[in-house]
Amino acid sequence: MTERYWVVGGDYTCMGFKNLRDGQGKMIGPFDTRDDAVQAWRQVSDADRSKATARYSITSEQLRLPQ
Repeated sequence: MTERYWVVGGDYTCMGFKNLRDGQGKMIGPFDTRDDAVQAWRQVSDADRSKATARYSITSEQLRLPQ
């Protein structure tokens, strides 16, 4: 099994972080290592750090390759 990582998030409508503003969602990746995803997360988080309603997370997916 192989794992890939993604950075997801964006600017939300409120501090409850339940609904993204229209057109404000971002999905960055895939990354082969968590370290690469963390580096991308830091860059995008730093770029939006002045926005109180911006939030980003790292998520992963499991891939089953044919044998």
